[in-house]
Amino acid sequence: MASDRPVLEARSRLDGFNADRERVLREVERRVVERITARAAGGGDASLEYVLNDVCVCEIKRLEAAGKDAGRWRELAGRLGGLSPAALAGELRQLVAHYGKDIVGNFDPRVYRFATKVLTPGLGFLFAPMQSVTGGVGGLLAELDSRIQVEGPLEELRALAERGTLVVTPTHSSNMDSVVIGLALERAGLPPVTYGAGKNLFTNPFISFFMHNLGAYRVDRRLRFELYKDILKEYSTVLLESGYHSLFFPGGTRCRSNIIEPSLKLGLLGTAVTAYGNLAAAGGAHKRIYVVPATINYRLVLEAETLIQDYLAETGKSRYIITDDEFSRLGRIVEFLRKILVHEGAVVIRFGRPLDPLGHDVDDDGQSRDRSGRVVDLRSYFVGADGRFRADEQRDAEYTRLLGRRLVQAFPRESVFHATTVVARAVFDRLCVTAGTRDIYRLTRLPPGREVPVADVIAGLGALRAQLAARPEAGRLHHRVASAGDAATLDDALRALGSYHRHPVLERKGDVVRIGDVPLLYYYQNRLAHLPVEVRP
Repeated sequence: MASDRPVLEARSRLDGFNADRERVLREVERRVVERITARAAGGGDASLEYVLNDVCVCEIKRLEAAGKDAGRWRELAGRLGGLSPAALAGELRQLVAHYGKDIVGNFDPRVYRFATKVLTPGLGFLFAPMQSVTGGVGGLLAELDSRIQVEGPLEELRALAERGTLVVTPTHSSNMDSVVIGLALERAGLPPVTYGAGKNLFTNPFISFFMHNLGAYRVDRRLRFELYKDILKEYSTVLLESGYHSLFFPGGTRCRSNIIEPSLKLGLLGTAVTAYGNLAAAGGAHKRIYVVPATINYRLVLEAETLIQDYLAETGKSRYIITDDEFSRLGRIVEFLRKILVHEGAVVIRFGRPLDPLGHDVDDDGQSRDRSGRVVDLRSYFVGADGRFRADEQRDAEYTRLLGRRLVQAFPRESVFHATTVVARAVFDRLCVTAGTRDIYRLTRLPPGREVPVADVIAGLGALRAQLAARPEAGRLHHRVASAGDAATLDDALRALGSYHRHPVLERKGDVVRIGDVPLLYYYQNRLAHLPVEVRP
């Protein structure tokens, strides 16, 4: 819990990052250029001309589709066939250097101290009820602690952060996640991390200032060519080898449906495997990397309306691209903070037990353990029959898949369910029974104002409590829900679901609950979609 927060601040390895940044970029450039040049020696699709042409084609398509000038790339594409190997290598080096500088992050200890010493109490005031908070800064911090709660084996994680490098891997529901996980790390006494953030998030000057100075590096998801992906992965690998604590959202972008991620994008996650293999090959097998699953659990989600409409349009095979959402509007963020996060435990961040880069459990002493509890020698997984270390992309990809499967197992187990989630699931289950379908597209075409008896919702809540109690691997109830009765839980959820969104999701009308927004009801209940359906007519 947040009360476990140590008095001393966690040591930040990022304090020295700016002085180290040029070395990191040079190392990324050297590795990427050497690897591609070595592949090019084999000819075929690995040739330098092919790699550069892939960049040109992708950029021409992207820019011209957006109505922008692609003359630079057309000019380069036209010259490629007449360039010598040395000239091709020069063009490659220039591109790697360019995109590396575009990606690289920044960390300003002064901004970090300001954010933790000034903004954190300020957020405590923002989250507080309308009446003034007594107790000065201490009271404001206590106010924040009650709103954003941190759970998990925090003492053990603090010790591991001193022994090795942490890779925090949270679920991803909102653009607020980066802010929330940063606060959670600070409240837990864990060090700040470097992380990749979509370049679109840097368009807001206020938010961009803090992201740019607090360890975020830019990820331009518009760039689809393989060279950019290689540079991005190598940047992450070098950071981990250098001992910089990192954060990846292994689900990739925000989960539009609000389902706990059942599958992951393994690109950046695989850099933890590669980094450890590189360290072991260089004689640094004692330098450990620890992967920490985490869940971010919201009472309500800032961008829920936009996200679920995007999801339904995408799965319904419509073309729908988010160009603006609630996170881009500062007023909407403030409204979210003031109206939603005033509730105790409105956001719960739960850290799970750490894993090693191959997915083994890690004990409190930082040792990897297999399923039988025996100590695992990770070094042995990266050597051949002759005892020598060898690079093997196929092997490392399989190790990454193993790690991904362990994270997918951990996410439901470490999830915390608010009243809004369990009530939405209970109402949705009963709606599906009366409608005779669980198909969301059919449900959205039902006449508006469908109603569910309060008694049925209460019964559904009791059944969900029993299911979760019997399935600890499926997650846990928020402590307020666990200690409250079903009627109080229903009232709590109705207050939230009936007040924040543009249209009430649910409202009580006497002895029935009226459904005002089926897509949002579906969105909130999806957090429990992994729980089997047991409701019968």
